[in-house]
Formats: sequence, C-alpha cells, structure tokens
Amino acid sequence: MVALSKMREFTCIDLFAGAGGLSCGLIAEGFDIAVAVEIDSVSAKSYILNHSSTKVLVKDIRKITGPELLKQAGLVRGDLDLLTGCPPCQGFSTLRTKRRTLESDDPRNDLIREVLRLVRSMRPRAILIENVPGLAKDRRFVDFRVGLKQAGYCSDYAILNASDFGVPQRRRRLVLIAFRGMNVPANWSCYETSEKNVRQAISHLATSAGSSGDALHDIPEKRTPAMMERIRATPKDGGSRKDLPSEMQCRCHVRGDGYFDVYGRMAWDALAPTITSGCSNPSKGRFLHPEKDRAITLREAAVLQTFPETYKFCLDRGKDHVARQIGNAFPPDLIKPIARIISQKLVS
Repeated sequence: MVALSKMREFTCIDLFAGAGGLSCGLIAEGFDIAVAVEIDSVSAKSYILNHSSTKVLVKDIRKITGPELLKQAGLVRGDLDLLTGCPPCQGFSTLRTKRRTLESDDPRNDLIREVLRLVRSMRPRAILIENVPGLAKDRRFVDFRVGLKQAGYCSDYAILNASDFGVPQRRRRLVLIAFRGMNVPANWSCYETSEKNVRQAISHLATSAGSSGDALHDIPEKRTPAMMERIRATPKDGGSRKDLPSEMQCRCHVRGDGYFDVYGRMAWDALAPTITSGCSNPSKGRFLHPEKDRAITLREAAVLQTFPETYKFCLDRGKDHVARQIGNAFPPDLIKPIARIISQKLVS
C-alpha cells in the first residue's frame, strides 16, 4: 500500500529558507516547495544549487505580500497546503540570554509577526514554525498563537530533542504546527528512534578529509604551532582542554574564562554537541574531531545535521559563512516524521 504522504505532492512555501535544510526534509516526504524566501543571497545560492525547481525569492520577508507569494506559486488564497517559517533565532537564543544581551526591541524578534501577517493573507491549510526553545517565553509567541486561533487555526507546540529523531547531536528545538479548521493530531511530537552517534554518522569520512575532492571536506585549517600542540595533546575520543597541564592551556582558560567545552573533542560513541554557526572553529565549542588533530570539516558538520553527503553549499563568502548556513539549518531528519503526520492530516 502506498503511504498517504506519497499519494500526491503537497504544496509548500518556505519562509526564511536558508540553505534548505527544512525544505530538504519536506521534499523527502512528498512536499513540493513551490517558493522559498531567503534574504541572504549566498544562502539562497546554496538553496538553488540543491533545489533548482523551486522559485527562490531573495527578499526581505517584510517587503513581501501574500498575493505575491501565491502568484509565484501558481495558487490562490486558501489553496496552499503548508506554510513553513524558521525566523532567525538569535534574538531568542539561550546564549544571548546568558550574556544578558537579549533585547526586547531586537528587530529579529518581530519577524514572527510577519509570518502571522502572511498566514492571514494566504490562508494555508497547515503551518509549521521552528525556533529555539527560548521563543516560547516571549510574548510575541503568545500573541502569535492567539492570532492563529483568531484566524481559525488550531495549534500546538513542543520542545523536541533532535536525537529522538535520529539526528546525531544534542539539539533542542521548538516546533509548532497548526491546521486551519482541524485539530492537531494527538502525540504528533512523540517520535523516537534509535539514537545515532558520532561514529555512525561521520567515522567513514575521517581518512578522506583534505583529499576527497569535496570542497567542504578539503578546506585546510590554519592554526598556530602552539594551538596545534594543544590540539595534539587533547586526549582522543572526548578529551577536553581541562585534561591539559596548566602550562599548555591558554592564559584565559587557566583563569577560568570562557566555556568549558571549547577546544574539546567529540566522543565517537556519544551524541555530538549542538552544531552551531561556529561548528568549524574549536574555539566556539566541542568541535574537535574525536580522533584526528583538527576540527570537524564542513562536510562532517553538515552530515551531523543530517544533510545528504552530496548536498552543496555556496562558498562565495568563505568557510565561516558556510558554517553559519549549516549551523542555522533545521536538520532534515528532524522534520521528516512531522512532515508525514502533516501530510496524513491533510488528506484525512
């Protein structure tokens, strides 16, 4: 019997599309991404490299109207199956909160209101929103849900752990789904599969780094001799900078400054840490390879985010920008089970 989600393609418009992680997972579950919106031109290039049939608008969402998006998709009001949006999360991030730099007037915080504006204008059948858990504590999120209810939508949200969905990293994300005139399925967020560890995800890539022919896997590192000595001295398979003698540690680390995980190694048989926009830089977290004396490569970071190994990223702005594209992405494997539930609901 053919799965319901494979019986037809469901139309989708992806707001804040980035390099296409969310779209990648949705496409695998039978969704047709008719239009994607991304303000960053280089991230949009990455999206186009992988999703050439999607119309990509490199525009500020605040300057786009619902009728414009529907026209680009060849749809009329009420026909769109799914509207997705992953507004930039830096304004709600835990890291910013810890540093006491979370400002109520950060303009990124207001972008969720733009999603509600487009919902009211286009009347999609279903909605999916993703962000950091901190969004749930913000009044804008409460207002957003109230606005959805007033527009005739039932919504529910949950804080999900990506590792429960087979993503080989520790990553907590807020996911909201909503349906127009239909209840949200019970237990939509209760999906668990076997945990996948770092070894299962990237061990086969270890020896080819630097000579694979894959630009993302071959970009060389530039480290000072002193830093390379510290990296080589960090114990394999989960070692930390705390394992080094004090004379080998950076002066700021000896004083206790900074975060404990920086310059730490991943462990083969454990989950990776959250893959962030600093994932190629060991000074930003536990991003040293479990065995090799280097940081994980951009390809390894992308695979830990569950992008296909053939997924392309535009390097026009260099390594750090690709790391940002990867770290900001929604892991494709996290959305797949939720996409199946949405598609089943849409045909019920």
